[in-house]
Amino acid sequence: MASTETRKMVLAAAAACDEKKAEDTRVLELDPADSAFTDFFLITSGTNERQVVAIGDEVELRLKRGFGTYPNSVEGRKQGEWVLLDYVDFVVHIFLSEKRAFYDIERLWKSAKTVDLAELKAALTEKTLAARKKSAAKKTATKKAPAKKAVAKKAAKAPAKKSAAKKSSK
Repeated sequence: MASTETRKMVLAAAAACDEKKAEDTRVLELDPADSAFTDFFLITSGTNERQVVAIGDEVELRLKRGFGTYPNSVEGRKQGEWVLLDYVDFVVHIFLSEKRAFYDIERLWKSAKTVDLAELKAALTEKTLAARKKSAAKKTATKKAPAKKAVAKKAAKAPAKKSAAKKSSK
């Protein structure tokens, strides 16, 4: 199962594609039984070689800035017909439209589940909110415990001061 961090990176990569006017962006979640090498394919298209390279550059820049991660390998940047960015847990494929139709990767990975980007974003938001609630509950419980200890310490110190005061007055 892919980590939350991987899913966030896939969303960021998809947003970078959208920003550079990529067409028909799809995310495929690969079946672990069929593919042991990656969790997701992000597949998108550009209308010309320059746009394909620009999309790849934007994905790489966005993931470097947002997550401090670089692709394990990059292929096809010089030709600009099919740029592949391998981030190990997911692979970004950026095609010229006609090359995408020719290779038809979606057909090759029939067992892969198409991920709706809006659903992925909603699921991540839900996980984030749940984690924040859990964290807030832990902080509240942690704050209450030290407060009790502080009261106990004050109570322990108070009688000692009184007995010292009594001794000095005698």
